[in-house]
Amino acid sequence: MINPDGAKPIYRQIAEWLENEILNETFRPDDKVYSQYKLADLFNINPATAAKGLTMLAEEGVLYNQRGLGKFVVRDAKAVITDKRKNQTLKQQIQEVAAEAERLDVGEQELIELLRTAINERKGDVT
Repeated sequence: MINPDGAKPIYRQIAEWLENEILNETFRPDDKVYSQYKLADLFNINPATAAKGLTMLAEEGVLYNQRGLGKFVVRDAKAVITDKRKNQTLKQQIQEVAAEAERLDVGEQELIELLRTAINERKGDVT
């Protein structure tokens, strides 16, 4: 669940926990999510930390605010979360490959050609 001693900030862990709850359909489109106080109580954290996680999700387009009522799940939240996670994972992996290529003194064109070859092999097109 939430690891206060983990490398990730607690507000990020709260946001990811809520994203997982949305992906698992615990919270569906237009459902009200837990308030910062409920999250703080649930995870024994500061309400301001929980609020930061909620705000982050609102800024990312996963939640919307109804003044005086709280935060709710946007209709396409699952797609937003999935796209974000795909982009983050792929970007991280590409950065790791680029760093390794630099260590091995692989030039940009050679790296592009290796990527092109890998894509073609995945497609079954070995030309």
